[in-house]
Amino acid sequence: MSQETPAPLASQFGPASGVVLIRQARILGGEPQDILIRDGFVAEIAPAGTLTADAEATVVEGEGLVALPGFVDLHVHLREPGREDAETVLTGTQSAAKGGFTAVFAMANSTPVADSAGVVEQVYTAARNAGWAEVRPVGAVTRGLKGEQLADLGAMADSQAQVRMFSDDGMCVHDAAIMRRALEYVKAFGGFIAQHAQEPRLTEGAQMNEGEMSAILGLAGWPAVAEESIIARDVLLTDHVKSRLHVCHVSTAGSVEVIRWAKSRGISVTAEVTPHHLLLTDERVESFNPVFKVNPPLRTQADVDALRQAVAEGIIDVIGTDHAPHPDSTKSCEWLQAAMGMTGLETALSVVVTTLVKPGIIGWDRVAEIMSTVPARIGGLADQGQEIAVGNAANITLVDPDARRVVDAAAMATKGRNSPFHGMELEGAVVATIFHGHPTVLNGELATPHPRAGA
Repeated sequence: MSQETPAPLASQFGPASGVVLIRQARILGGEPQDILIRDGFVAEIAPAGTLTADAEATVVEGEGLVALPGFVDLHVHLREPGREDAETVLTGTQSAAKGGFTAVFAMANSTPVADSAGVVEQVYTAARNAGWAEVRPVGAVTRGLKGEQLADLGAMADSQAQVRMFSDDGMCVHDAAIMRRALEYVKAFGGFIAQHAQEPRLTEGAQMNEGEMSAILGLAGWPAVAEESIIARDVLLTDHVKSRLHVCHVSTAGSVEVIRWAKSRGISVTAEVTPHHLLLTDERVESFNPVFKVNPPLRTQADVDALRQAVAEGIIDVIGTDHAPHPDSTKSCEWLQAAMGMTGLETALSVVVTTLVKPGIIGWDRVAEIMSTVPARIGGLADQGQEIAVGNAANITLVDPDARRVVDAAAMATKGRNSPFHGMELEGAVVATIFHGHPTVLNGELATPHPRAGA
């Protein structure tokens, strides 16, 4: 078995019964076509205006819309269990659906930490009961995210949740010996390690990117080398043990070059970039608005430009939102006391359109790769990320490429109001989300959950 593609994971939901007709949508931005969905699968695709459905069918008007495979996010924080004041699996997956996502991977830094079969199964079951999107729990690499002892990786892999992705995100697996053992261990069941690359000794007390702005503002700096050095170490360890590594939220131009080198050597490494690192820079910190406080921090315009180009070249494989909702009490305070993190599920597509599609850096085919096909492949979701073709599972997102909207954090489904894009005008908007043949979002608003939820 290739270390790049884990064994396919069984779906939480399976196909929904019924018929959906999408009329005149443009698959990957091509010519308008009608798409007929029956019992959860694409049954027919024909020139626009040629397909019909019976009176019981749900008809979705797709004129002017781009049809893409449903989005998959390898990096979200759903907070449940333990931090339901910030987010729940229900509100987080509703947010995902509104953002066009049909599957998300939930990071392990809940309370208690998802470092055992019991906790990951709790998250898995909560998502099954909610029915808005598929949720794959991410297991912790180390017990309690403390970086001292490996968590019960095998038990989580064998659980109902079928965990294949392991990460201490929020904390770096900084001990090289533990990282090596983790990389070796997960090979047995086709798993991989997703690293939060942050050398802790280089970032003690860090508040923002180390550079000109941190000097002007008098805030402790988070140097780029703290990220780059861990990535360099980990790709070498990955090569040594012939395992798989995924690099979370890459934020610097130097990190791009390390990953480029690793890929040129054939090392099995993939990488993600967040929407906020594609648009925002450390100059935003000048406002001292805690909504811009995040880990890794916002970097320079040169880093932003390098990250955009890396997406176009394929050095960066996927968009990962790092959706990190927080209650107002931890963001509506002074900068030094504020929590790090930003919401991202409901604005991801718009940021990608604004920063990459409209400037002509990538086309819709590449959007499908970075937001759907590739993350589904990395995560091992066989029925997600499939091209929109007859016989394939009907996980589809419809996008209005010409929409312009002013972001309103208060109107989002997520509990978190800490969107760094609040008040900004962005281009492109998700209009509809079809999850295993069932419309969860219509006309940009939540519809109904998957009918097999809780079954």
